[in-house]
Amino acid sequence: MKKLFRRIIDTLKGLAKDQSGIGVVEIILILVIVIGLVLIFKNEITSIINSAFDSIKSDSGAILR
Repeated sequence: MKKLFRRIIDTLKGLAKDQSGIGVVEIILILVIVIGLVLIFKNEITSIINSAFDSIKSDSGAILR
């Protein structure tokens, strides 16, 4: 009976030391923060991207002439 109890305690200690799942939680939290920032600054991001594409479009027209 003592061996079984000791084995259970050793198994629980091993599980407590195992931190392999922490990386997944961190990645999920980072993704949530990034998605939140994108939703908050959606209009600003859209205007920056549109102005960049307008600039590319006008510059490419000048290059082709």
